Amino acid sequence: MKELADLDLAGHAGDMLGDAYEYLIGQFASDSGKKAGEFYTPQPVAKLMTRIALQGREDRQGFSLYDPTMGSGSLLLNAKKYSNQPNTVTYYGQELNTSTYNLARMNMILHAVPVENQHLNNGDTLDADWPDEEPTNFDGVLMNPPYSAKWSADSGFLEDPRFSPYGKLAPKSKADFAFLLHGFYHLKQDGGVMAIVLPHGVLFRGNAEGQIRQHLLEEGAIDTVIGLPANIFFNTSIPTTVIILKKDRTNRDVYFIDASKEFDKGKNQNIMTDSHIEKILDAYTQRRDMDKFAHLASFEEIVENDYNLNIPRYVDTFEEEAVAPLPDIMADISKTNQTITEKSAQLENLLKDLRGTTPEAQAELDEFLKGLKL
Repeated sequence: MKELADLDLAGHAGDMLGDAYEYLIGQFASDSGKKAGEFYTPQPVAKLMTRIALQGREDRQGFSLYDPTMGSGSLLLNAKKYSNQPNTVTYYGQELNTSTYNLARMNMILHAVPVENQHLNNGDTLDADWPDEEPTNFDGVLMNPPYSAKWSADSGFLEDPRFSPYGKLAPKSKADFAFLLHGFYHLKQDGGVMAIVLPHGVLFRGNAEGQIRQHLLEEGAIDTVIGLPANIFFNTSIPTTVIILKKDRTNRDVYFIDASKEFDKGKNQNIMTDSHIEKILDAYTQRRDMDKFAHLASFEEIVENDYNLNIPRYVDTFEEEAVAPLPDIMADISKTNQTITEKSAQLENLLKDLRGTTPEAQAELDEFLKGLKL
């Protein structure tokens, strides 16, 4: 505190305290791994999701943003960076962990978010729907929920308006679709955009999840599927996917982007740079086929694939290996055979120097050498 007291915070552009706090949360998440990762979404992923949610609406006043699994609020607060009306953005967030919820409150304060624009709640998103008073639907929904978390999946939830239209509940062992449907329920009908990060299993798992996915596809809710690189999150090394959902679509096609190779290798984690993010955003905006990177799949194509959204079914990234000329192959074989002959001779000389310590051991050694034909 004494060191900070000497800094001229007012003399610097931007939000120094808020950015410093955000940086420290990121460092803590990086150093602490899984435990800290539960409340922090890496900034490149947060940037990608936020820019998609705000696309074409950067100048809107009073933009409302909701994160029902907000952690420290980092994902929500990205709107301040990419909205041209940052002081009018209203934030709605819920978090189960009380300590993490308090981190989010502190984060909002340090980023100078007006009190009237903060609407945060400490509660269980799946067990008790929130918010349940106006407003309940939002311009943007951003989510990075815990992957394949357990939940009650009590049959009573089939009467819950968040889940009842789909006729099935996410399984007890994997609440991924429960989180997705909760966020989608709170998305505005007119122009709302939702971005959620989930493990790839949601794209192809069957049974109840398959039926929920089919229902979403039939109503045109799933707009885009983006495959992210492996090892870019603090709490898991598995590759993840960002799913973009909308309620007001007039068609049922799905745009697939395979961004699994869009990263730079880092010391502990892979890193998505601004150039990687711009490439993904450019593809998302153009919504056209790009060789080995993106494909716009018609609804008929998706039906043919039995509503399976596994990205390799739609984006072919196979690279055919170059076949070496036959003379080169023969040269390699000859070189290998020569190496085998040389090593065999060396081994033979070494084995001939061996002597058994007893008559029985010598007999066993002789039999072994005879078997090797040396």
